[in-house]
Amino acid sequence: MKSGAQLGLFASAAVALDEAALARATRTVLPGPREDEAWLEHAPGFLRGHEALFEQLRSGVRWRQEKREMYERIVEVPRLYATLPQDGAVPAIVERARTLLGERYGESFERISLGYYRDGADSVAWHGDYVARRMPRALVATLSVGAPRTFLLRPKGGGERVTLSLGWGDLLVMGGSCQRTWEHAVPKVKRAPPRIAIMFRPVWQEPGDSHDY
Repeated sequence: MKSGAQLGLFASAAVALDEAALARATRTVLPGPREDEAWLEHAPGFLRGHEALFEQLRSGVRWRQEKREMYERIVEVPRLYATLPQDGAVPAIVERARTLLGERYGESFERISLGYYRDGADSVAWHGDYVARRMPRALVATLSVGAPRTFLLRPKGGGERVTLSLGWGDLLVMGGSCQRTWEHAVPKVKRAPPRIAIMFRPVWQEPGDSHDY
């Protein structure tokens, strides 16, 4: 596994999208009612040379540390957050990824947000995206750069978990009723090099979805 220092050494690596990896992505239908289908598509290695994009985003984006009320006190959210282009320019390779995703899934994916997991203490608790979890169907695509982190999914109400390792240019797309009928999380771990999650979403009509990733 590459350390944070090693990631910086590869900043000059060529960055390219492996369109064949996206074409090979197969749909996994998650357990649940057939009429309310939730699904995943996983394309490992969709982005080649991910280290360079990691460094570009890490150093070129205005990262924000958000705070939330929890248990009657204000706490820092355990990760950094940004949106593009509000907090930094959209890299050409990210724009190209958005175009390819739009062509494959028939969505515009106008919104791009970023989550920066600096180390193993950074995490996100079980959730479904704020607005998408109220919708019958929704698409959320996540491109991971930097070191892999465990990504968990579980059905709401209990059931067997699905475990993935996302990093090193992997793409995960969650669709159908996934945000409404399932929850996902990135748990804390003892040690982990940094990872940035690049999230592509359509623009939904309700406010409030920008902070769930």
